[in-house]
Amino acid sequence: MATDYYAVLGVRRDASQDEIKKAFRRLARELHPDVNPDPKTQERFKEINAAYEVLSDPQKKQVYDLGGDPLSQAGGGAGGFGQGGFGNFSDIMDAFFGTASQRGPRSRTRRGQDAMIRLEIDLNEAAFGTTKEIQVDTAVVCTTCSGEGAAPGTAAQTCDMCRGRGEVSQVTRSFLGQVMTSRPCPQCQGFGTVVPTPCPECAGDGRVRSRRTLTVKIPAGVDNGTRIQLAGEGEVGPGGGPAGDLYVEIHEQPHETFQRRGDDLHCTVTIPMTAGALGTKVPLETLDGVVDIDIRPGTQSGQSVPLHGRGVTHLRGGGRGDLIVHVEVLTPSKLDPQQEDLLRQLAKLRGEERPTGQFQPGQQGLFSRLKDAFNGR
Repeated sequence: MATDYYAVLGVRRDASQDEIKKAFRRLARELHPDVNPDPKTQERFKEINAAYEVLSDPQKKQVYDLGGDPLSQAGGGAGGFGQGGFGNFSDIMDAFFGTASQRGPRSRTRRGQDAMIRLEIDLNEAAFGTTKEIQVDTAVVCTTCSGEGAAPGTAAQTCDMCRGRGEVSQVTRSFLGQVMTSRPCPQCQGFGTVVPTPCPECAGDGRVRSRRTLTVKIPAGVDNGTRIQLAGEGEVGPGGGPAGDLYVEIHEQPHETFQRRGDDLHCTVTIPMTAGALGTKVPLETLDGVVDIDIRPGTQSGQSVPLHGRGVTHLRGGGRGDLIVHVEVLTPSKLDPQQEDLLRQLAKLRGEERPTGQFQPGQQGLFSRLKDAFNGR
C-alpha cells in the first residue's frame, strides 16, 4: 500500500471517527495554504486531505482497510486545494472557524407532541371554579421494553451500513472537481442503529396508546376558549421520549337564565304593567341563591337593575362582575270589560302625561283596583 493514511493523520488504525476528525482539524489549521504557502507544506496538506477523505467515510475506509484504492474507485485521486480534492469542505471550515458539525446519527428518543381535549362545564363551575376528572387517550411508555423499542432480552445494534454514523457519503465529479455529499443511511433511517427484534407490544416505537384518568383544577373565572396547560401530560415521544403537554380547552354550556358578557351576567324579568307603575319585588334565583329584585314605581320597559358583585369571579385579580337585570313591562293584549273600564278611568284622570312614578290624588286608589283586576281579584 503506497500511502498509510493513518500515519498521515497520526492516528491509530482503531481510532474512532471523532479522533480522526480532531487530528485532521489540527493538521489543517497548521498546513492550510492560506496559512503556510510553502510548496512542501501544500503537498503535505494534500496528503492529509486525501487521508481524511478516505478515513472519514465508512465505505471508503472499509475498501482501504481491505487493501483497495477507494479514491480510484470513486473516480479519481486526490487533487490540490481548489481542484476538488479536499474531501469534506465543512470539516475544513470547522477547523478554522470552530463551527459544529450537524452530521451524525439522530436520536431515537424525541419529545412527544402536545395534545388538546375539550371540557364542557356549566356557568356555576366557570364562575366559582371546580375540580374535574377527565379521561385522555394518549401515547405512554411501553412497559414491555421500557421505551427502548427492542424485544425483551435484545438490544439495538450498530448499523453495519453506516457504521453508526447515521449517514452515508458519496463522492461525485463535477466541474468543480470531486464533491462529497451525505444523506441519511437508508438501512437505519439515520439513527445509526437498527433493532433486529422489535418489541412485540409497541412494534419498536417504544410507546403504546393508553387511556388515563387525570384530575384537572378549573380556576374560577374561566371562559369559553380558555386553555389550561398540564405540563408533561401529553403524548410520550418516540423511543420513550419526554411527553408533550396536554391542553384542556374550556367550553361553557349555555345557561337557561343568564347570558354571560365577560364577567358580567345579564337576564330579563317580565312584570305586568301595573307592577311597573306601582313598583314591586321580584324573586330571582341567582348564582348565590334567591334575591329579591326591587322594581321601583314607574319603571319603564327596557330599564335595568344592577346587582353589584353577583356576576362571575374575575380570573385575574379579586372581586366579581355584576348581575344586570333587564326589566320588560308587559302590556296586556286582551282586556275584559272591567279592566278596560278601569284603564279608561285612569286615562281620564291623568289627562296629560306626567312624570313617571307620580300620581294625582285619586289615581293611587285606581291603580290599586287596576292591580286587583289584572290579578283576578
